[in-house]
Amino acid sequence: MRGDATDLVAAIRHGSLSAAEAMEASLAAAVLQEPLSAIAYLDAVMGRASAEARDSERRKEPDRFSIRPFAGVPTLAKDLGGPFAGLPVTAGSRLFERKGGEADSDLAARFRDAGFCLFGLTTSPEFGLSLASEPAIGPVCRNPLDPTRTAGGSSGGAAAAVAAGIVAIAHATDAGGSIRVPAACCGLVGMKPTRGAIPGGPSFGNHLAGIASELAVCRSVRDTALIFDRLSGKSRGPFPDPSPADSDYGRLRIGLLADTGSAYPTDNVRLEAVEGAARALENDGHEIVPLSWADFEWSISASGRAFADIVSVNLAALIKAAALDESRAEPLTQAFAARGRALSATSLWNTLNEAVQVSGKLWALFDRVDCILMPMLSSAPLAIGSFPSDHADTDLHLERMTAFAPLACLANISGFPALTLPFGQDEHAMPLPVQLMAPMGHELRLLSLAARLEAERRWQHRFPIAGLPS
Repeated sequence: MRGDATDLVAAIRHGSLSAAEAMEASLAAAVLQEPLSAIAYLDAVMGRASAEARDSERRKEPDRFSIRPFAGVPTLAKDLGGPFAGLPVTAGSRLFERKGGEADSDLAARFRDAGFCLFGLTTSPEFGLSLASEPAIGPVCRNPLDPTRTAGGSSGGAAAAVAAGIVAIAHATDAGGSIRVPAACCGLVGMKPTRGAIPGGPSFGNHLAGIASELAVCRSVRDTALIFDRLSGKSRGPFPDPSPADSDYGRLRIGLLADTGSAYPTDNVRLEAVEGAARALENDGHEIVPLSWADFEWSISASGRAFADIVSVNLAALIKAAALDESRAEPLTQAFAARGRALSATSLWNTLNEAVQVSGKLWALFDRVDCILMPMLSSAPLAIGSFPSDHADTDLHLERMTAFAPLACLANISGFPALTLPFGQDEHAMPLPVQLMAPMGHELRLLSLAARLEAERRWQHRFPIAGLPS
């Protein structure tokens, strides 16, 4: 596997390297991998101070140090979401300046309490409006596995940094596939948790009608399980905390969706990866229940409409509330804001009603199955420049994103948890991702099935983690 954050924690705990040495290795890797443009803002002073504090704690308060699951692990926050104190977020936009830095969000405080040492922000598209991370202000983030291709979006910088080994794990957000799509592009594990499971206060998680969630992109299922366990619960948000469901490791009914319709076809090699994952689970004794695109088609369309309306209205409201100079934004961002201002209250209400129906239809499917296995991407990661933002055609942009990741928005609009992981590679050595969805509160079910698929070892990380002893 070439290592994960859990391995790095173990090395720091056992004295193979210090937190300071791990940080220096990450800073050096950031310089070495600078052409990928995964990092939009780097603060070496902050990183070194945080690492030194962890090393001091290890010497002086070993009991306190030992209960931090990621003690001494260098990491990066996303340039969207949070915020993290001292890291000036711009959301990939020239509408904000890199100065100051707000107080920690609830989630940021949990990141620090878990022992992470932050030292920068990862590249994001302007306001997270794309499945590529290529903001006009720069930098243009590239895929470590093939720099001519996108690392995905909107957490593309985070995924590129983790896949390249600059860090072992990185903060990410997901409002329309923005954790899972970059993870899928870069051969990582990415999970969007159940709505309400992760704290989003005091602001980020509360301003997108519940479709946005935060967590991380990871190199392993066990890292995903550990960070979810540490960061979830008692979110104090507008949605109730999901009650953690009991773990069930018996025979499950796995719904198999191996078709994404004629409008959004998925290439054969990626469908074969999904079918291969189904066979692996069937060999474990699980029942495979075939599902058809007709079971999802209306929900996919409704999810796309809901995503478009919610992000447009939110963007228009943000620009007005913060008195931002919209003329400085990318043309596509301006068009989304105009779309939000033009949307009537009745139209928005109808869209939000459809979003509720999407959840209802998924609940009905989960009366028939315990988990759903489906494609994550329709093709290999696209070429740099495939999601341009120098135009005002929002419908075209949304259509391009849906064609690339037809099932990405479904989990966001419905509120259900979803996880992607690589299950093989194509002829160009790019990952073959699959996606799992479960009922609300059943992240442990997702993680259990994902761990089983990961154990097949059909994907190996190309780059080692900076500083991790071999």
